[in-house]
Amino acid sequence: MDPIIETKQLTHIYSAGTPFEHTALAGIGFHALPGEYLGIIGHTGSGKSTLIQHLNGLLKPSSGQVLLQGGDIWSDPKATRRARFQVGLVFQYPEYQLFEETVYKDISFGPKNMGLDEKETDRRVRSAAYFVGLRDDQLNQSPFELSGGQKRRVAIAGVIAMEPKVLILDEPTAGLDPEGVESILGNIRDYHQVRGATIILVSHSMEDMARTVDRLVVIDDGKIPFQGPPREVFQHGDELEGMGLGVPQLTRVFHRLKALGVDIDPSVYTLDQAKAAILAKLGKGAV
Repeated sequence: MDPIIETKQLTHIYSAGTPFEHTALAGIGFHALPGEYLGIIGHTGSGKSTLIQHLNGLLKPSSGQVLLQGGDIWSDPKATRRARFQVGLVFQYPEYQLFEETVYKDISFGPKNMGLDEKETDRRVRSAAYFVGLRDDQLNQSPFELSGGQKRRVAIAGVIAMEPKVLILDEPTAGLDPEGVESILGNIRDYHQVRGATIILVSHSMEDMARTVDRLVVIDDGKIPFQGPPREVFQHGDELEGMGLGVPQLTRVFHRLKALGVDIDPSVYTLDQAKAAILAKLGKGAV
């Protein structure tokens, strides 16, 4: 299967040629497949935010390429504009970017910019609102009358309404309580399953990543040292700790058990896997 989006030798240098020159990305080779649920993890300053801003043309590479369905998004202005609609990016704390008088108008801003007619815009607004859990009666409210979690849903809906082929979310659960985290992640899972779009989730939460994504990409100092299924990536616990990351608490517990001589599979990162591993150790079937 060919990637829906990829980078080739992507390098980005901030303030090039000045005393403040900084290489944020150094020859990154990255890809995401159609319909994939991909996670990107990295400590603050690792380059992950710089990477995702290249994927829809907000930043231009210092060198290298960004390809969307095989075409360079910087090949001409039309390709760049198309990428910005087909690759939707939800920034961290997106609720601070709301500006319209009503929730409906805020969600419809993107579709209208795409030149869609009123009927299609309305369909997309209501569909996006449904996916993020907003009620019809909330569409006529001012977004500033809503709670913080509801404002975030409005902001996410505004990007979903453009029906991008790739949806990128930068720390979408930051600052939310556990119930809010689970609700937002559930909305994103539902959207992924129904629409089949490629989802790229950026997060510091290893627990969220462990139970959500199909594949993980680790970014450190502008490079990708590890990538693969969570089970494989979390086996590099010591290296991840050295990068200021770590592994899910469950994985840490099972690695410790293994180190203490317990014959148990240490590549555990979800509660279901932990339950299965413990039952197997006790010689019992799953219940």
